[in-house]
Amino acid sequence: MAKKILIAFDDSENAMRAVSYIAETFSPNHTVTLFSVVPDTQSMCEMNSPELTPYFRTQQNAFCTLEDQKRLLLQDAMKKAKEHLVDAGFAEERIQLRLEKRQKGIARDIIAEAAKGYDLVVLGKKGVSGVKDFLLGSTSQKVLYGAGDVSVLFVG
Repeated sequence: MAKKILIAFDDSENAMRAVSYIAETFSPNHTVTLFSVVPDTQSMCEMNSPELTPYFRTQQNAFCTLEDQKRLLLQDAMKKAKEHLVDAGFAEERIQLRLEKRQKGIARDIIAEAAKGYDLVVLGKKGVSGVKDFLLGSTSQKVLYGAGDVSVLFVG
């Protein structure tokens, strides 16, 4: 039986390693969704408070273009990932590309997507410092503990 696989995808090498792992390890009859969460920078564009520092005011326009630039980078990386899966034998119609604007937080958005009937969530393992990981928690940890009945696979 074909399984639904959700790959939490960004434009990093770790995310591409996760795609490569799926391409090399899983049979092509699986359905794969490459899912990216785009940061929401619109609120920064709309800030117009007298408390803002002069430096922030001069750089505010740069923040307004971040979301568009990130979306373009992700779209390009997702196309390459899809090509990699197709080259490995996955049918194009079994590969979905989904870019969503951040709603609740990256991990929570991945968890919400995973709850829509996926059998497996795949994440690239990121190297963060132990202190940062302990204090803030990593996206990977949050997905692992929040995924409920959905299996989670980390690819290093």
